[in-house]
Amino acid sequence: MNQNDMVARIRAAHRNAAKGNVRLETLDSWRGICALLVAIMHFPVSGPIGESPFVRNAYLFVDYFFVLSGFVIAHGYGAKLADGVDYMRFVILRIGRIYPLHIAVLALFVAFEALRWAVPALAGNGTMPFTDGNSPSELLTSLALLNGLGFDSRLAWNGPSWSISAELWTYILFGGLVVLLGRRCWIALVAAIIAGPPVLYLFSPDYMDATWNLGFVRCVYGFSLGALLYYVAGASLLSAKADQAARPTVGTVAGATASELAAIVMVAAFVVVAGGNAVSIAAPFVFALALCIFVHEGGIISRLLGTRLFLWLGALSYGIYMVHIFVQARMINVAGIVERIVGVELIGVFEINGQGFYGFGLNGPLFGTLMTALMIAMVVAVAAIAHLLIEKPFQRLSRKLADTHARRNGATRPVAGDVEARALLAARAAA
Repeated sequence: MNQNDMVARIRAAHRNAAKGNVRLETLDSWRGICALLVAIMHFPVSGPIGESPFVRNAYLFVDYFFVLSGFVIAHGYGAKLADGVDYMRFVILRIGRIYPLHIAVLALFVAFEALRWAVPALAGNGTMPFTDGNSPSELLTSLALLNGLGFDSRLAWNGPSWSISAELWTYILFGGLVVLLGRRCWIALVAAIIAGPPVLYLFSPDYMDATWNLGFVRCVYGFSLGALLYYVAGASLLSAKADQAARPTVGTVAGATASELAAIVMVAAFVVVAGGNAVSIAAPFVFALALCIFVHEGGIISRLLGTRLFLWLGALSYGIYMVHIFVQARMINVAGIVERIVGVELIGVFEINGQGFYGFGLNGPLFGTLMTALMIAMVVAVAAIAHLLIEKPFQRLSRKLADTHARRNGATRPVAGDVEARALLAARAAA
């Protein structure tokens, strides 16, 4: 494929985006499921769930977030950014999407540390408040969302927010590249996809499990692959999705269902096998292939994922990801209080595959499974509250701010066909 072919594909992708905002519901539902899997992985519990290789390696599902973000952002904003008038609007909307909840959860962590400082009995035999990953200096990098760019020397405060840091700066970088390079931005995407694997292989001690140190590289790699996938195949994938939805047959549904089952088996097998070895670096490609299959939404599994429950879970995915560590930590605190009152040991130090954990690992698999179910319920409940009280209101506010900024600067949102119409007029003028 030469440069002209690539530019033609990107032009087709932009035309497809201009036709309307296609909702990728199944992919959103998968985002919610992946967020729950990451939460289960972080929960210190023994039993068949917590000790399974699939759950222990669920950190890889963060790479699905990155690939999906690249695909969705290229679809939703690629044409507008290429037109050059929507960059600041894009940045404001992205910040409004992720920053308010990040700050709210960070405030909860700070408030709890302050409570431990004010009431020394709450600190127990643990570390002193505002130390050991909760230091003031690490708070500053978290506030600035720099905690995924290598400024810290460990995961701190709300550990999973490293990926939010990496993703925000990837948004800003991608938007700037599209504005500067236009449809030639694919060159930068290809360069990132080529450079990412060797950098992670050579410099990441845990290969794809790069967080505070090389998390930005990991994010740019996966995001670039998702964006390039949209530019190369997005138009055809979404066209096939529309055709299949308009004319479903028993044969097409059966074939799509078989493909979806194969994709699930492929991803599950990869997660189990990849673990902490170098194979994990291929994760973005595995998730990109699964995305290509599920974007059609043609099988029975996609129909199940399109039901209200899974769509709701997808809407809560960001909240689930951001609040789960705080909820889990407070569950351990409460269990510690309960065990002192009733005299029954509920928490303690235990091992999974030689790795030490402190949590619900002392009372057998049934207790661990019950605590996992309770944790999921509590995390989803807190995420639902956060979605209603923080995410949605601040998204509305960010849209107002973005539109106000656009009006003040004389920029308007491109309407369907604007980008291509301007390109056509420019070509005629040049001729």
